[in-house]
Amino acid sequence: MIEIKNVHKAFADQKVLRGVDILVKKGSSTAIIGTSGGGKSVLLKILLGLIKPDSGEVCIKGEHVSSASPTRALSNIGMLFQGSALFDSLPVWQNICFKFLKGREKLSTMEAKSLAIQKLEQVGLNDEVANKFPADLSGGMKKRVALARAIVGNPEIMFFDEPTTGLDPIMTNTINGLIREIVDTMAVTALTVTHDISSVEQIADNVALLESGLIRWEGETKKLRETKDPYIYQFINGKTTGPISII
Repeated sequence: MIEIKNVHKAFADQKVLRGVDILVKKGSSTAIIGTSGGGKSVLLKILLGLIKPDSGEVCIKGEHVSSASPTRALSNIGMLFQGSALFDSLPVWQNICFKFLKGREKLSTMEAKSLAIQKLEQVGLNDEVANKFPADLSGGMKKRVALARAIVGNPEIMFFDEPTTGLDPIMTNTINGLIREIVDTMAVTALTVTHDISSVEQIADNVALLESGLIRWEGETKKLRETKDPYIYQFINGKTTGPISII
C-alpha cells in the first residue's frame, strides 16, 4: 500500500534522510520510531506530498507521490496531526466535516452534522460535543475530535503524527485503544510516527527505527523486547550510552 524507496532529503548541508526504504502492506499498522531530529516528521511530510525528496521514490497504491502534482491516492488518506490542528473558529461538527462543507464532495448542513455526530460516537464522545468549540474541550477531547475528522471520509490509509503527545496515561491508553479499534474495524492501512514505545506496542504490527536518516532496525512489534539490536535496546530502554548520539 505504501512503498518508500531509497529516499534522500537534505536542507542546505544538513542531510535529514539518507536512503530510507520502508514497505507498508495493505491492512497493516506500522510505526516509525526514533529520536527527535531523526527525520520522522520530514518523512511524513514527503509521504503527504508536502515536500519533495531530493531523490528516491514514494508510492501510495502504486502511484508516485509528488508535491508538484498530488495523486488521487492522497485524496483518500486520513491524517491525525500532533497538535490536533482544529479550526478554533468552527464548532466541532464543522471541524469534523470540513471536507464535506468546503471541499468538492458537498453535503447539506443537516447531513454533515448528522455524519459528524456518528463519528463522535465512534470515538466515544456524545452529540452534545458537536456544538462546542475547540476552546471548550480538554486535550483528550480535542484529540478524539481530530480522530473523528481523520476517519470521516472512511479512508483507506491513515497517518498518525505523535498521536498521544501531551496526554495523561489514561487518555493515552484511550487514544491508543481507539486507533487500534479503527485500524481493525475499518481495515485501514496505518502509519504512525511516534517515540512512545507503549503506544507502539498497543497499535502497531510492525516497527521501523529511523535514526540519523537511516532505518536502523525493522521487524514485528512483538520482537521489540527480544532483539539484541543495539539501536533498539538503547532507544526502548532510554540509555544514554550506545550507537544513538544524544547530542
